[in-house]
Amino acid sequence: MSGRTGIPPASPGDLLPGHSSRGRLEQVLRRGEFAVTAELNPPDSADPEEVYARAAVFEGWVDGINAVDASGANCHMSSVGICALLTRMGYAPIMQISCRDRNRIAIQGDVLGAAAMGVANILCLTGDGVQAGDQPGAKPVFDLDCMSLLETVRIMRDHAKFLSGRKLTAPPRVFLGAAINPFAPPYDFRPYRLAKKIEAGAQFVQSQYCFDVPMFRAYMDKVRDLGLHEHCHILVGVGPMASARTARWIRSNVPGVHIPDAIIARLEGASDQKKEGKQICIDIINEVKEIKGVSGIHVMAYRQEEYVAEIVHESGVLKGRRPWRREQDPADAGVAERLDAARAGEMQDQESLAETAAKRPH
Repeated sequence: MSGRTGIPPASPGDLLPGHSSRGRLEQVLRRGEFAVTAELNPPDSADPEEVYARAAVFEGWVDGINAVDASGANCHMSSVGICALLTRMGYAPIMQISCRDRNRIAIQGDVLGAAAMGVANILCLTGDGVQAGDQPGAKPVFDLDCMSLLETVRIMRDHAKFLSGRKLTAPPRVFLGAAINPFAPPYDFRPYRLAKKIEAGAQFVQSQYCFDVPMFRAYMDKVRDLGLHEHCHILVGVGPMASARTARWIRSNVPGVHIPDAIIARLEGASDQKKEGKQICIDIINEVKEIKGVSGIHVMAYRQEEYVAEIVHESGVLKGRRPWRREQDPADAGVAERLDAARAGEMQDQESLAETAAKRPH
């Protein structure tokens, strides 16, 4: 067993019984431990150091890092590019795929490329419309939606074939996720929407921001009545608000985010609104972690990433388990060994050619 994570090391070809990926997040969830994921806001930059700096604040506190795919229809560094950087450094990314910008051919290729890089988790999203972003003249694709995307990746993984029926020589070993929003109408339909996503292939879900715990509790009552919590791991979206003004802006401008008046009033009444926003987040975590069927939290701390460690620590959700640390993928070590052997072979061939040339009469 690994002394730092408690997760047994696996060879590149091994899967634990009942697992569909070799990823840390799936292992944590299937062991029944309370999982923590966080969102890495992608830079408007081609500098890899900006990604590493943003990821570093999560090290030791999360089980997976979401690589966001142009959320809000605004362009940033691509999710597949961020995943390439994160896997190179030993992080455990969750690659978001939005159906807005790519057709099924491009998406299936991205899935294979991501899995080849070591991405073990994929979050399937329909995506916001282009009119929500700063380039509304862009042409939307929406060849697939979140349901058909889940089915597509599941077919690739479980049946080793493309949608065309053409066979794969090696399927992508990935843990499939989706998004849920219990806080958007029609509220009664939301548990059934989750059921459809599970049927399509979702194994875990991350929710939109939860600021209304009674509303979420009512949602979970119905989820348990349907038995859905037994077939899917549910992570509740949480995050600190920097101020009452920020909360009002998000409530008015970000689709699907529900922030009750009581939360805004609490922020307004605080002498330090940023600190109060962090405490509200911790208080919400302490409530939702006790709800039966909740498997973890997804922390979205936009421009407040430095608070993630404090939020996770002060909420106590890790329950004493050793925090995750970056570890080299065994597959990476194998690749390095093969490259070294190949280079050594090339040098020997070159030396042999030089010796043969030297023996030839001039």
